[in-house]
Amino acid sequence: MLLGFFDTLRRAGVPVSLRELLDLHAALDHGLAFADTEAFYQLARTIMVKDERHFDRFDRAFGHWLKGVGELGSDLDALIPDEWLRREFEKWLSDEEKANIAALGGLEALIETVKARLKEQQERHAGGNKWIGTGGTSPFGAYGYNPEGIRIGQEGSRQRRAVKVWDERRFRDYDDSLMLGTRNLKMALRRLRKFAREGAVEEFDIDATIRATARDAGLLNVRMRPERHNAVKLLLFLDVGGSMDDHVRICEELFSAARAEFKHLEHFYFHNCLYEHVWRHNHRRFDERIATHDVLNTYGADYQVIIVGDAAMSPYEISHPGGSVEHFNAEPGGVWLKRLSDAFPRLAWLNPTPEHSWRYTHSTTMIAELLEARMYPMTLDGIERAMRALAARA
Repeated sequence: MLLGFFDTLRRAGVPVSLRELLDLHAALDHGLAFADTEAFYQLARTIMVKDERHFDRFDRAFGHWLKGVGELGSDLDALIPDEWLRREFEKWLSDEEKANIAALGGLEALIETVKARLKEQQERHAGGNKWIGTGGTSPFGAYGYNPEGIRIGQEGSRQRRAVKVWDERRFRDYDDSLMLGTRNLKMALRRLRKFAREGAVEEFDIDATIRATARDAGLLNVRMRPERHNAVKLLLFLDVGGSMDDHVRICEELFSAARAEFKHLEHFYFHNCLYEHVWRHNHRRFDERIATHDVLNTYGADYQVIIVGDAAMSPYEISHPGGSVEHFNAEPGGVWLKRLSDAFPRLAWLNPTPEHSWRYTHSTTMIAELLEARMYPMTLDGIERAMRALAARA
């Protein structure tokens, strides 16, 4: 059975080897999971998956494999031994439910009846009081009513009277080709970390306390230290408006993740391309503008820069004065991008549109060339590549 599971993982693109398969066998031999799908899932994922980016592939492969293993047909006896089934039922029964089971002649009769019905039934059934299905009064199925029931295969129940929930587990997506959420954005941004202890001495240092207490012959000597922070300094430039309205959610999640990961973070907004002004608050974009020259001269070269935008605009905005759709720009946007790149060598552009579509937008290829191919897709894999490139230039 585990060979089929192993083969399913390999075909799904999860990089597993025989070493992991043998480890899983050994763990099962030691009883770390027994007759419990949830426990087996957690154990298998811990052993078989070595990188969080493969969680989604593992979950989908696990679900596909489990569906095949858990197919309840004529061979139910071979798939689920009686002692497993009884143990699982009894684990979820309250004293009141155990008493109510007598309505069908006891647990033995309930199990034997569901096995007999599964062998007899050849199609889906809705309503009624005998067949396994939905919405009826039979004790087997879902969305119906019976004081002693077994729910099989559906997402949830209505009456909440099932003796045992027998549902397919569903898992979250973490695939490195998927668009990001705040949680896995944080995970990707963590590759750009450089820890340092700065500021007030406010964190208990247990190792230093033990050493100092030992030196003082057992007299307690409490030692404190500054809290550890990510020392990386980051400038975040965010494109807003126009075609970026389609990517508001992912940009908000990136901003939230960056706020959580970087203590030294400054953010600015722009529209389409970088010009002579940026701003911090979109509702005051015309009243409280900040000169881009001031940004270049205020922050040192130790800052790293991430620009977020879809790079979709008229090519004239990049190459010609007056090309901006909002104002007359005295200098092309490409000039300002070059100045930013020269001032901050550690720079990356994150693009929320799919990478395969970039070649169809002339402005995107222009910006990628200006930045010497430092444009990356806003996927888990793309952000990790961007973080590695920034760290490599440190």
